[in-house]
Amino acid sequence: MVFDGIFSRAPAGDRGAEATKASPAPVRPTIGLALGGGAARGFAHIGVLRTLIEHGIVPDVIVGTSIGAVVGGCYAAKQLDSLETWARSLTTLRSVLGYMDFSLSGSGLIGGSRLATQLIAALKDTRIEDLAPLRFAAIATEFNTGHEIWLTRGRMVDALRASYALPGIFTPVKIGGRWLVDGALVNPVPVSAARALGARLVIAVHLNSDLFGRSAIIQDYGTDDTDKPVPPAPSEGLRGLFGGKSSLRQMLGTRDEPGIPTVMVEAFNVMQDRITRARLAGDPPDVQIAPKLGSIGWFDFQHSADSIALGAEAAHKSLETIDEAIAALSHPVK
Repeated sequence: MVFDGIFSRAPAGDRGAEATKASPAPVRPTIGLALGGGAARGFAHIGVLRTLIEHGIVPDVIVGTSIGAVVGGCYAAKQLDSLETWARSLTTLRSVLGYMDFSLSGSGLIGGSRLATQLIAALKDTRIEDLAPLRFAAIATEFNTGHEIWLTRGRMVDALRASYALPGIFTPVKIGGRWLVDGALVNPVPVSAARALGARLVIAVHLNSDLFGRSAIIQDYGTDDTDKPVPPAPSEGLRGLFGGKSSLRQMLGTRDEPGIPTVMVEAFNVMQDRITRARLAGDPPDVQIAPKLGSIGWFDFQHSADSIALGAEAAHKSLETIDEAIAALSHPVK
């Protein structure tokens, strides 16, 4: 009887086949994308998203800061094609400057209305809460308190404008009674927000990791024989903005001396680099995609095609790591 029972069972190979056939596919983890800031380098996010989607890696959560919010928001609203078409149309410096409404009368050098018009044409009245089941957040900063603001509801256009409002360059955006500026002041690569919104697997796209030689310490430095004493310049008042040594052209910068916009942007870049290092060390992503964008400056929007290609290339290199992370975090159906 015992032997009858043993030999009446299916062979081991058949039992394995039956078990495999009966076992449902494991459930993959909730995937979140944390898209970092980086101005013109941010078009690399388009290449990253295209590559991930082509390989079946579809995000459930998208959180973006600055240009990362713009690209992520356009994808969430199904307007990535429109954004890419517009980005690729910026082939010359003249085409880029056409969207910069410079002004000295507001709280930023660029009013931002021309860029806002472009976003409104694509996004119209899209509201963040209507994107469900996809969860989206744009990161901004309340400039007078330093609060980190996660914009998870309301008009998408307003949220994106607030997230990329670089202080001193773009005019702050008022939402819900708060004046908001660029989210990179507090969370340049928002891994923490992606986790908080439910992502089990977080893929971060860091646009500034290719900037080598930054954040070092120069231990011994001072003036030398090549430095000439600089006498204080006489004040010329507001009239000097449009003539003489304090002209508007010099205020914007010359080859030998940086202007106000350059100083502001580079100072912001240093601060963002320091904050990014600290936050990623404290809350690292499961996978980091780091496009090699060191040759593309913050305002090189005319090199959008190069940025997109470099983003796609970096994403391709990360596919195997992402697949391994998905497999490790997948679980059987209960």
